[in-house]
This record gives sequence, structure tokens and C-alpha cells, in this order.
Amino acid sequence: MDLCNERTVKRLMEAHGISFRKKYGQNFLIDASVVEEIADLCCDDNTSTILEIGPGIGTLTQELCKRYRKVIALEIDSGLIPVLHETMAAYDNLTLYNEDVMRVNLPALLAPAFSAGSVSVCANLPYYITTPILMTLLESGLPFDSITVMVQREVADRICAKAGGKDYGAITAVIAYYGKASTLFSVSPDRFLPPPQVTSTVIRIDRHKEKPYRPQDELLLFRTISAAFGQRRKTLCNALTAGFPSLDKESIAAVIADCGFSADVRGERLDIADFVRLSDAIGKIL
Repeated sequence: MDLCNERTVKRLMEAHGISFRKKYGQNFLIDASVVEEIADLCCDDNTSTILEIGPGIGTLTQELCKRYRKVIALEIDSGLIPVLHETMAAYDNLTLYNEDVMRVNLPALLAPAFSAGSVSVCANLPYYITTPILMTLLESGLPFDSITVMVQREVADRICAKAGGKDYGAITAVIAYYGKASTLFSVSPDRFLPPPQVTSTVIRIDRHKEKPYRPQDELLLFRTISAAFGQRRKTLCNALTAGFPSLDKESIAAVIADCGFSADVRGERLDIADFVRLSDAIGKIL
């Protein structure tokens, strides 16, 4: 079944009495070359299990099933489950769940897959919930090899930014703590049905096999990053003073100087290694 054919997509939806649901951010890919490229680039090992989030009608799912040992798909929209049973009937290496990735017990669900080998994530995420889903996956502690997602181009620019650039922010630093993010390619709106109002970009996050950063207090690290970008136009000293009200400005200025940063440095100049060093120093005076 050609799931990239617009007529096929509309026929399926009419046959099952369903429509595109804006609350789930549903935009289905209708360019076979884009779908195939995502499937090719999301994982380096065809013996892996792929966790797909939001399979929709199965456009990407079928390409994943062709390439990898097993695919586990989580679809939140119960109306699409009968469609997927129809479109994916030929694939016996697919396990489908009508679940919300933000609520399901991922460690329990994926335990057999991790016992059998490596697991990677592939998803065309709704733009309104991209960051929460990414953080759910990264904070789960599960040893995914990689996470490949299609996101709004502006979000991709922020996630993959370098320290010191205009797009660099808290999400960049936090994701860099967990892995290395890279841009794969962009996708124009006309490659979707219905077309979104923005250009999309496919990114891949390769998780660190061994954590290169070992903060003394992980929660304090994230609090430090959040505070540093909480008042982006202010210096790091002023931003941290606002973020740590129990500390006076002079103490924070001394910590910044002890870490080797200039007095007027801003948060966007610090990479994740700098933030680890800074948060450890703050921890000593809290």
C-alpha cells in the first residue's frame, strides 16, 4: 500500500471515518524519499529495535519494519489503531500500543527489547510537545542508542546550536549533557498532508555511551542552566543572582571569577562542561 499517495491517505481516512486531528498535531508525510531517508538514518544497526512515537497511518512505520529487527509503535490516537491494523497487516515484526509516550511506563514496556539488543527512537513529533517528549526520553535513564525526530526548524536550530550563537539556550545545554545532537536534513511543508505552516528539520541525538560530564548534583546543574538563561539579556552574574535568591551577588560574582569566567560573561557563552564546573562551584556555597 502506497501510504505516500495523497489519494490513498484520504481513502483510508474516509473508510475509517476519521479526520486530521489538530490537537495531536497530525501532519502525514507524503514524500516517499523523505520517509525512506529518515528510516535509513535513524539507526546504524538493522538488528536493533526501533521505538516509533506517533506512527499515524504507518507511513514511516512500514519503512522501519522493512529495515529493522523489531518496531514498537506508540500511537495516542485510538482512531488510528484500526487504520494501522490495516496498513501494517503484512508486518509481523511490529508491536503496536495505543499509548501516550508521556504516560506509559517506558522501562517496563521496553525491558524485553533492551534485553534482546539495542534500541533507538524514531518519531515525527507534534511540534507543540516536542521538547517535553524529548526530555521524557532523555530523563528516563533508558540507554537508547539514538533518538531521531522531525521537529520545527527553529527548534532544531536551538537544539543543535553551538555555545555563543544566537540560537544557543537552556535546551541546547541540557540535551548536550545527554548526547550529541546533529541536523540531518530539512523538509518543506509541501511534503505533508495537510501541510504545516513551518519548515521541518530531522535531527538525531546520539546518546553518550559513557557520561562525559559528572556533576556533583544533577538537579543543581539543571537549575543553574535554567537560571543562566532565565534572563537572557542580563549578565550571568545577574541572572544567577535572580535564580538563586539565597545567595548574594558578591558570592556569585566570586564563584564566576573562580571558574575563570569574565565578570560580564553571559550564559550563552558557556558550554555544558562550563555549566557542570559552575554548578559544582555553586553547590559549595549553597
